[in-house]
Amino acid sequence: MLALKSTKQNYTPSNRVLELLELFRRMVNNCIRIGTTSNVSSLKSLSLKAYHELHHYDVPSYKLCAISRAAGILASRKKSLRRGIPTRSPYAVKKQLVSCYGFKLDANKMVLRISLGRGEFFEILLNAHTQAVLSDPASRVRSFTLTASVLSICISKEVQEIECTKTAGVDRNLRNITYGNDSTIKQYDFKMHEDSGDDKRSCCII
Repeated sequence: MLALKSTKQNYTPSNRVLELLELFRRMVNNCIRIGTTSNVSSLKSLSLKAYHELHHYDVPSYKLCAISRAAGILASRKKSLRRGIPTRSPYAVKKQLVSCYGFKLDANKMVLRISLGRGEFFEILLNAHTQAVLSDPASRVRSFTLTASVLSICISKEVQEIECTKTAGVDRNLRNITYGNDSTIKQYDFKMHEDSGDDKRSCCII
């Protein structure tokens, strides 16, 4: 069974990184506009419509990631509309970069190296917590997300699936609490009473 998790840390961006975050946001919004106009939301359909429209952006390794991000936003909006939930026109406001390409983790897992395009790279020194998470030989780095101050690294790991042998449920409200499983159901009533001599209230189960 494949499990996914992420680890986060702060970092200090360069001016070029901030420019890249803004370019990625623009690419995502461009793809959203194309998807909305063409009424497409799947990754394949949006890629066919939008990829060549992104040729003027000088970030070749991140175009598909921008399309994928936009496809996710459009698919979420489409799902909400099917459920009858009113939605506004989608628009990416936050500057960020999401990618599963254009990065490299050094052998010692001390630095994450990110491509900025035009043969430029930006290195982020990983803190002790991030290094500890990535030190597991069974974990694999899948993607990264950058904002103006935070680096998030998504990792995957093969784990043993745990089989469920028993289930139980608890329903709680102001008057009672009910517990039940496959064999029995029990309900406990709550009674409120005032302590003598003050206004404090206490709760007991009978």
